[in-house]
Amino acid sequence: MEAFNVLFVDDEVEFLDTLLKRMKKRNVNVSGVKSGEEAIKFVDQEQVDVVVLDVRMPGMDGIETLRQLKKRDPLIEVIMLTGHASVEVAVEGMELGAFDYLMKPMDIDELLYKLQDAHKKKSIQEEKIKNMETMMVQGS
Repeated sequence: MEAFNVLFVDDEVEFLDTLLKRMKKRNVNVSGVKSGEEAIKFVDQEQVDVVVLDVRMPGMDGIETLRQLKKRDPLIEVIMLTGHASVEVAVEGMELGAFDYLMKPMDIDELLYKLQDAHKKKSIQEEKIKNMETMMVQGS
């Protein structure tokens, strides 16, 4: 599997730490931050392929963070995480461009599969853009 960078965003420190450890054991390049504001700063400074984003956080919530992330990098894939069975929020996230959503607590292997799928989608989009740019250069 091709390496890619994942950012986990969750205000529950224990949950975040456990998730990071479990992903590192599976050789996933992961980083973690505790707020939407920190996520925006991180993405402005580091290359991130997939973000796993908690919906409910103090300050900037998951939906607003998703909006800001997509403004900065429309190709970044975001998987929404919710501990609260809120279909409305999940639907809103999907409408704003989230790749998918998972309910907490989630199966770690299911999360890993979704991360791989999200990265594959991003790679395909990047390849399409690269091909279009090549065609445009050749056509001019």
